[in-house]
Amino acid sequence: MKLYVGLDISSFDIKVCVLDGEGNRVRSFTVTNDLPGATKLRDQILECAENQAIQIIKIGLESTSVYSFHPAMFLNADESLRALGAKVFVMNPKQIANFKKSYSDMDKTDEIDAFVIADYLRFGRNAVSVVKEEQYIALQQLTRSRYHLVQQITKEKQRFLQHLSYKCNTFTEEVESDVFGHAMMELFSEKYSLDELAQIPLENLAAFLQEKGKNRFNDPECVAKSIKKAVRSSYRLDKVVEDSIDLLLGTSIEVIRTLQKQVKEIEKGIERIMAGLEESKTLQSIPGIGPVFTAGIIAEIGQIERFKDETKIAKYAGLYWRKHQSGRFTADDTSLSRNGNQYLRYYLVEAANSVRKYIPEYQEYYAKKYKEVPKHQHKRALVLTARKFVRLVDALLRNHQIYASKGA
Repeated sequence: MKLYVGLDISSFDIKVCVLDGEGNRVRSFTVTNDLPGATKLRDQILECAENQAIQIIKIGLESTSVYSFHPAMFLNADESLRALGAKVFVMNPKQIANFKKSYSDMDKTDEIDAFVIADYLRFGRNAVSVVKEEQYIALQQLTRSRYHLVQQITKEKQRFLQHLSYKCNTFTEEVESDVFGHAMMELFSEKYSLDELAQIPLENLAAFLQEKGKNRFNDPECVAKSIKKAVRSSYRLDKVVEDSIDLLLGTSIEVIRTLQKQVKEIEKGIERIMAGLEESKTLQSIPGIGPVFTAGIIAEIGQIERFKDETKIAKYAGLYWRKHQSGRFTADDTSLSRNGNQYLRYYLVEAANSVRKYIPEYQEYYAKKYKEVPKHQHKRALVLTARKFVRLVDALLRNHQIYASKGA
């Protein structure tokens, strides 16, 4: 016997439809979306399978964020369902919506949606997204939280630069050193006025930078000279305005440092989980890829078998451009797709940017793509490099291989 269980999940209940292999409705019912309700759902499925020669049990539900997470994990981990070979599938709502269009004159109700999901499973169109194991879920939560913290840091740094342009409008033009390095942040934290900075002896300023920068400056005196030059050429502010800007700069520095500290804590958690994942060794064998980028990629891809080939992974990540064509005209400047998994796209692009610095093949490919267009060179070249990188990720994960350079 074959059983296909469709679940339509909301925050408070689960509509259930059970179909057999011929598409006949075996059972329909509703349970609450909580532990007692999920337990009742499990018992009902077992009752349908009782005294039957079970060939297949497939349980399907749409990905509805936190609402679908708990039922999916509960059913996937249940030992009695596993003993019958039951498999749980979490599917893209768009796929279900498109499949539903094949039915004519069908209303939009939760009961009908549960039937459509069950029928979708029955037709075997469910290989895209098998529910992930607990460690993948934990890893995904950490890598996604890190992503959002990094975005917050970027935005706060932009605000910091806006404030800095008021205090010392030529600073970023004259000073080549990293504005957000530890030494520079310490300098801004001191809340010196421009006139006070101008009066600090050059050797004292160089010594301050070297101390706060932990001896990482190759030529601290050169950096000190550039700061002095920026101070001399910048406009002076009224004291009330400058005091306000100093307060905002100090606040931004504290926010940035707090966010950076949180990122480090999350990265430690990521590394602990990665130590127990066998496939992490596969991607970390690629030069330039550490545990964090590897985690971000693995957490979003999950089991590689979810995807037919590397093109499906690239599309899932949104690493493709929309075509703009009219008659014989084809636009050269088109935008990157905004569809896809933003987290996977971010970690693939960041990983590709690191890999190109270590592997000549990717550096050459990046340089080639950079020269092909007059606008958006870096962004386009980097995304195309990430698209090329997807092929390597897919091959290594699918074949359980360690990276080996072409010259090896």
